[in-house]
Amino acid sequence: MRALLLFTFMLLSACDQRPTLERLGGPTMGSSYSIQYVRMPGGPAPEQVRQAVESILHDIDQHYSTYRSDSTVSQFNQLPANHCLALPADMLALVAFGQRLAQQSAGAFDLTVEPLLDLWGFGPQARHEQVPDPHALAQARQRVGYQHLRLEPGMLCKDAAVELDFNSIAAGHAVDLIATRLVAMGIDNFLAEATGELKALGRKPDGSQWRVALELPGGDRQIARQVISVDGLAVSTSGDYRNYFEDNGRRYSHTFDARSGRPVVHALAAVTVLDASALQADGYSTLLLILGPERGWAFAVANGIAAVLVTRVEGGFVSQATPGFEHALKGE
Repeated sequence: MRALLLFTFMLLSACDQRPTLERLGGPTMGSSYSIQYVRMPGGPAPEQVRQAVESILHDIDQHYSTYRSDSTVSQFNQLPANHCLALPADMLALVAFGQRLAQQSAGAFDLTVEPLLDLWGFGPQARHEQVPDPHALAQARQRVGYQHLRLEPGMLCKDAAVELDFNSIAAGHAVDLIATRLVAMGIDNFLAEATGELKALGRKPDGSQWRVALELPGGDRQIARQVISVDGLAVSTSGDYRNYFEDNGRRYSHTFDARSGRPVVHALAAVTVLDASALQADGYSTLLLILGPERGWAFAVANGIAAVLVTRVEGGFVSQATPGFEHALKGE
């Protein structure tokens, strides 16, 4: 009788174990990260997931942070011209991706913009936000150019004193790594976000989809212009309204066209890109923002990119979605 009661209790306890929605987060890359995942009975506890995620983020910081003098990218940036540095395979892959974006945009997108960021006041070596004088700008531009990089087996070389900045793609790369790690841990339903870049897979415990609000630039506060359901896709938004300064009535954002050495000046305020890869979404949202409303739209349509472009017009904003964006929302 006692054994029967014990068996019945264990059976009822097992039946009560339902999937739960777990949440965790913390600081990273000067911003924050957040994870929501469905924990199945016997699945990884939040602390185990936290340790796995923060290990990935620690490695990202160690390799890609220009605010750390001991990071891998800082070691490369400190090298003089005509030198090489051995790099991890994933870092070499990110450089190769950045070089591809540079070639596709005719040099508008460029990973070697670090000297420009510092000069204009947006980088780790910046003294203050400012419009530089023409002579200083001309000097900085001599140290910018993706054509000065050369990928060799296991290493990266430079023929000029260029400096790398991975801020346009590192967060997307981190989200991809986190998503891969979560799946390896047996977690098939999650929403992973780092510094605004995110990827969702599966559904919530109640069967509903993960929903993401796309921002509309709105002065000091951001307004949701559209809420979308996401499964198996990453979402990246780049905008000129998050990091900028004003001087003599003109607005200067942290998004640079490497060819001119200056922040972009056009009516395109924000770009959202959907892609299976957070890295791809991150990189292409930046590239389209640099290109501007007309050239960005043409590039996105020609290359089948799932994107929404938000353009400033008198009295507000206009949003325009590419055919690829509509197809992605339908799961096509």
